[in-house]
Amino acid sequence: MSSSVTTITGEKEIRLADVDPAATDGLTEQEADRQFQELQNELRELHDLMMAAETHGLLLILQGMDAAGKDVTIENVAGALNPQAFRVKSFDKPTEEERMHHFLWRADVATPMVGEAVVFDRSYYEQAMPEELQGDVFGERRARRFEHIKAFERILADEGIIVIKVFLHIGKVTQEQRLENRQNEIDQAWKLSPSDWKKHRQWDVLIEAYETVLNGTATPDIPWHVVPADHRWYHNPAVARIVVERLREHREQWEASRREIGEQNRKEAQEARAEGV
Repeated sequence: MSSSVTTITGEKEIRLADVDPAATDGLTEQEADRQFQELQNELRELHDLMMAAETHGLLLILQGMDAAGKDVTIENVAGALNPQAFRVKSFDKPTEEERMHHFLWRADVATPMVGEAVVFDRSYYEQAMPEELQGDVFGERRARRFEHIKAFERILADEGIIVIKVFLHIGKVTQEQRLENRQNEIDQAWKLSPSDWKKHRQWDVLIEAYETVLNGTATPDIPWHVVPADHRWYHNPAVARIVVERLREHREQWEASRREIGEQNRKEAQEARAEGV
């Protein structure tokens, strides 16, 4: 994993101010692109193995400030996944129906099946933010919600879902530049809303809130990965490496399962063919 990526396990407090959003591990853009191509190829291969084995699923949760690069990550990193078993779930404000259920309901029904890869573009973590930051928690309810989230993710992991949580960390100046670019480019302006500038002015409060959320919901088994995201050419391979290294742990198991399933399918096919001779 890239040395500039900070892993939060919940065992000690991490401050986002201590993570350089412009870090690149000394890579050039050309070297990062070369590594990214290799990682994309391996990611596709690992996803194919996971599809064949049908023992695990992948849930990649992407969080970050506005304009942090979540769409770019989905397009480039998740774009390497097999489209036959891949989808994206975007989380906006809860609908009226969703508000009538517990806060994890809409996420639960969107989680992956075995063999499938799903990306959450934002997630239930939005609902772990304080009310003044457009979340819906306050006081002690926030701490309880953190425990509910960790319990939910443990259930997923126990059922074979590989949960990977990534926070794309950009700097305040970078965010301002990207918001200005969206505002000035008509083809990008559809992504911009007045609330984006309001939240930009709340930068320090938002950063503090995210620190609380990340530290309060990370565990050694399901940590948060804070990825420097000022340079898109860096954060794409950084996120891809996190996912690939996590999936690699299952390669041998998946390969064995694929061979076993293949042998069984071949035997059944031979028997079916022989019956018709």
